[in-house]
Amino acid sequence: MFARLQKDIRVVFERDPAARSVWEVLLCYPGLHAIWLHRIGHYFYKRGWVVFPRMISNIARFITGIEIHPGATIGEGLFIDHGTGIVIGETAEVGENVTLYQGVTLGGTGKEKGKRHPTIGNNVVVASGAKVLGSFTVGDNSKIGAGSVVLKTVPPNSTVVGIPGQIVWHNGKKINGVEIIDLEHDDLPDPVQEMLQCLQHHMFKMEERINLLEEELRKNGIKSI
Repeated sequence: MFARLQKDIRVVFERDPAARSVWEVLLCYPGLHAIWLHRIGHYFYKRGWVVFPRMISNIARFITGIEIHPGATIGEGLFIDHGTGIVIGETAEVGENVTLYQGVTLGGTGKEKGKRHPTIGNNVVVASGAKVLGSFTVGDNSKIGAGSVVLKTVPPNSTVVGIPGQIVWHNGKKINGVEIIDLEHDDLPDPVQEMLQCLQHHMFKMEERINLLEEELRKNGIKSI
């Protein structure tokens, strides 16, 4: 137990440059408090308790602003930065070394029973305000851009941006086969901008070709249109 608590504290120092001391982390990081309270609630929930774990979840929400259903499965190494407004549903599964920023929702899309919340793989970063809704998997080493709404499966080593979320392949998720946690969630490709750039490039090519054709017509004594 103490080894796991030490790892939780170490994760904060690894991913938050604002962390200055162990006491600061212990007393002032609501994401850490929410995770610890969730573990207590999850322990009782797995043993058939219902009301008491939900009470713990509500207390955690009141104290931290983070709502994690006691039925959710949370892996080791989770880091919640700030955390206000985060909601994690009952059947959500969060892998190891995941990073969640404020306003993230791991939710469902209806009233169906059974597995209805997403499964988040290892080393995933979900940026501020992103919504991952439905029973599907977000693959390992992926990034979800800020404000994105993800409604379908995300392959490993991918980046998702937009509403609805569009998968944009991004190089550099693995370096020499070594898995890394990429926190650069502000450096994401923009598919709309890329499409406009492609159209602009195509227009330049067309103008060059038209100019060449007009030059050939002039050389042949034919007046260009």
